[in-house]
Amino acid sequence: MSLACTANQTDKHMILSTLPDADRYCALHPLFARAFEYLRATDLKSLAPGKHLVQGEELFAIVEACTGRTRAEAKLECHRRYIDIQLLLEGVDEMGWKTLAECVDPRTDYDEASDIRFFNDSPSSWIATPAKSFCIFFPDDAHAPLVSDGMIHKVVMKIAV
Repeated sequence: MSLACTANQTDKHMILSTLPDADRYCALHPLFARAFEYLRATDLKSLAPGKHLVQGEELFAIVEACTGRTRAEAKLECHRRYIDIQLLLEGVDEMGWKTLAECVDPRTDYDEASDIRFFNDSPSSWIATPAKSFCIFFPDDAHAPLVSDGMIHKVVMKIAV
């Protein structure tokens, strides 16, 4: 069954892939094609850390360049209003993942202004995401990013649900 055949946004879960294969996911959301176009056409390594608007608050990029943290320091998080496409530019980000339905120990309440909630639960799996690869996290995915023993340089595309 193709993921593109899934009718309900909440039926989708984490994807790991590379930019050359990104077109196969464009049918999952109307803004995915524009997000992947931006990732392919922009000199991402020259972007300063911080927020970069692509299509207003519907589609924007957040550039992160930082030292990674340990698995113990990383907390699962989820978002209700945005889907994340997290593309690694340099380094390896060993991201934790767990389906939101299995998270039972909230660390915080949902913060609507920041569109984030944290959990004390442990990830059910870890995804070593290398440079030039991306993970897509949907609202039903809790994820714990920025895990590395080195530097991480990445772009997180935020796509409004």
